[in-house]
Parts: sequence; C-alpha cells; structure tokens
Amino acid sequence: MSARAWALLLVLCGAIFLEGIDIAMLAVAIPTIRAELGLSTGTAAWVISGYVLGYAGFTLLGGRAADLLGRRRMFLSGLVVFIAFSALGGVATEGWMLVVSRFVTGVASAFMTPASMSIITTSYAEGRQRNRALLIFAGTAAGGFSIGLVIGGLLTQLGWRWVFYAPVLLAAAILLAAVRLIPTGPPPIRQGGFDLPGAVTVAGAMLLLTYGIVRLEHGLTQWRMTVAVFVAGLLLLGLFVRVERQSAAPLVRLGILRQASVARSDLGALLLLGGFMGFQFMVTLYLQDVRGWSSLETSLTLLVMGIDVMLAPTVTPLLVDRYGSARVIIGGFALASVAYALFLGLGLGSGYLMMLPTLLLTGAAFALAYGPLTIAATDGVVDEEQGLAGGLLHTATQFGAAVGIAAVTAVYGWAGGGVDAFRAALVVPLVMALTGLVLATTGIRRRTRGPGVASTSGA
Repeated sequence: MSARAWALLLVLCGAIFLEGIDIAMLAVAIPTIRAELGLSTGTAAWVISGYVLGYAGFTLLGGRAADLLGRRRMFLSGLVVFIAFSALGGVATEGWMLVVSRFVTGVASAFMTPASMSIITTSYAEGRQRNRALLIFAGTAAGGFSIGLVIGGLLTQLGWRWVFYAPVLLAAAILLAAVRLIPTGPPPIRQGGFDLPGAVTVAGAMLLLTYGIVRLEHGLTQWRMTVAVFVAGLLLLGLFVRVERQSAAPLVRLGILRQASVARSDLGALLLLGGFMGFQFMVTLYLQDVRGWSSLETSLTLLVMGIDVMLAPTVTPLLVDRYGSARVIIGGFALASVAYALFLGLGLGSGYLMMLPTLLLTGAAFALAYGPLTIAATDGVVDEEQGLAGGLLHTATQFGAAVGIAAVTAVYGWAGGGVDAFRAALVVPLVMALTGLVLATTGIRRRTRGPGVASTSGA
C-alpha cells in the first residue's frame, strides 16, 4: 500500500480505537463516578446502558446512511457529535447529563463505525490488501478496549472527568487528519428518496429489542415489563420488514440476509462478542468482589488479553492466507471454548499465573475469530451496500455484547450470589463459544458439499 493508504488506515483505526478505549475507561471509572455524584444504582447502570442503547439502536440505520448519504459525511458528522457529547459528559454534574451524554455518544458511534468500515472495504483492493486492512482494523478495536481498561484506571486516579476529556482530545486529532485523508468517494445514492418510514421503524425496533436485552439483568422481578418491551420490539421489527418489502427504494435490501456468509458471520460475531464481554464482565467482578483486588490491579491483570493487538495484524493474516477465514474462525471459537472451560476450574486460591493461560487464550481467540468474521461479513457484497453490511455486523456485535452481559448478570442473580453463582454465570460464555464453534464448523461443511452455499472466505 502507498503511504497515503497507510495514513488513511491509521485514521480509521484511530476511530475504532477511540470507541474501544471510551467504553473500557468508563467501565472502570463508573464506581468512582457513582460515589462522587451520589448516583443511584439504577442511574449508574443507565450511564453504561445508555451507550449500548444508542449504539445498537442506530447502527443499522447508520450503516445504510453511509451508503445513501455519503461515507465521508457520516464519518465526520459522527466524530463531531462524539466530541461534543463526550465533552458534555466531562462537565456533567447530574446523573441525567451523563445518561444523555452516553446515549448520544453511542448514536454518534453508530454512524461513525460502519462508515469507517465501509470506507476500508471500498478504498482497498478486494483480496489480500482489503483483508489485511480489515484484520488490522478489527485488532485495533479489541486493543483499544484492552488498553482502555488500564488507561481508565490511571485516569480515574487523576479524576474521573479525564475519562471523558481524553477521548475528546484524541477524537479532535483524528478529525483534523480525517478531513484531509478520507476521500470524497462516489456520489451518495439517492434514487427514490430516503426511506423515512423504514428508518423510523428499524431504529425503534432496535432500541426496544436492545432495551429488552438490558432489562434481562433484572431477572424475574420485572418480567412482565421485559416481555412487553420484547413484544413491542418484535412487532415494530415486523412492521419494518413489511415497509421494506413495499418500498420502491428500501432502506435495507432484505435479500442481503440471504447471503450465507453475511448472515452466518453476523451470528458468529454476536456469539463471539457475547461470550467475550460476558466473560470479561464477570471476571472483573470476581477479581474485585471475591478476591478483593483494586480496579487498577484488575485492569493490569486483564491487560494480557490485549495480545490480540499483536496477533491480529501479524499472525492472523498469515493464517487466513494459508487456511482461509472459515478455518481460522473455527480455531478462534475452539480456543475461546478451551479458555472459558479452564477458568471454570480455578479455585479461590488460584493466583495470577494460573489465570494467565485463560487470559492469553481468550485474547488469541478474539484475534483469530473477529477479524476473519469481519472479512466474511463483507465478502461478496457490492460497494453500494458495504455500509449496510458493516451496519449489520456492528449491530450483531452490540447485540451480542448486550446479550452476554445481561445473560451472565441474570444467571448470577438467579444463582443467589457467591462463588458458586460466579461459576454458574461463567458457563454462559462457554456455551456461546461452543455454539459459535458448531455454527462455524457447520458452515464450512456446507461449503465443501457443493458450490454456491457460501463464499470461500465466509464463516
């Protein structure tokens, strides 16, 4: 690649790195924020959930908007909004200000992230060059989260407001570089106008379904409300499908979901992120609540999971070139299954060295599976729908993260708390990893039986 192509990739990776550290730093800082502002448990939870709602609720719309209204425009606009509302979080004095800040920041990421991914898939030649760029992009996302855990612990020691100010400074630098480096690209697609009914119904459906997933954390205590939210979300989703089928210029061409590699890869990404985030969430609580470790000690312990930053751009491309994405994805899910099973066998007296194999394997598993899933989710998709493909993928990952965290929290509550409850909750990531392994293995078997079932790099 040329120097300008590498510079463009650096800017786009900077944006996904920004998203990763932003989420991780707040996760570490939320106990301190809650104490200093006197937030209730419910409000503190909404500071975290608000971002998930905004992100998952609008990612599909954001991805398609990149195709229809311009990828460069959506990326830059999302980055500007991200800067403004991150700054609002830094000066917040009330809980509602933090919730609004996180929700709108999530919406900004929902428009920015699919746009950045579609810029990669349309700016780099299909094949080894694009695959390499996507693997680096995916590895940077995971690395941002891992590094953010440590940076968040350090910044919280200086003052929790720096957890909001630091992303503002980084985002501003990315914005200055992006204005010069991101190409204008082809004219936006506007044939037939913008499908406003489709945009409203899909955003409403995603918001309700994500909210329903978040409510699973309440367990059985508020099940009627949770069921009602899910039913409303599914009804709105059905209305969206009907609108798209009747629209002359649909927001989402539903036929894209019939591409085996797209649908299978999105489901695989949901399972991968669900297991990964659920595992990390419960291990964090286990180390702090059961073992009594500080937030900084916990962050440093989990840092080794950031090995994916080194493996994703170096080892994973070599494996993909030699064996294909599908086999590498199978290897990733297999490693994740082994990692989660090993942690279940640890006892209260287990030290850091006994945890190390699980943490290293978890990072390696993510490096092997996530990047190839990203490749498979966009493989064979026409340029005009690359934003949509990216939106579908990131919607799946956000749903997966929400499902994973909500599921482990619910199981922990149902199990009554304590060490046994932690073990019961950690079964959830193991089940998700094993399900992903079966899904990936089934996919490669279907491809070997006959042509046309999935692409050669599909999951």
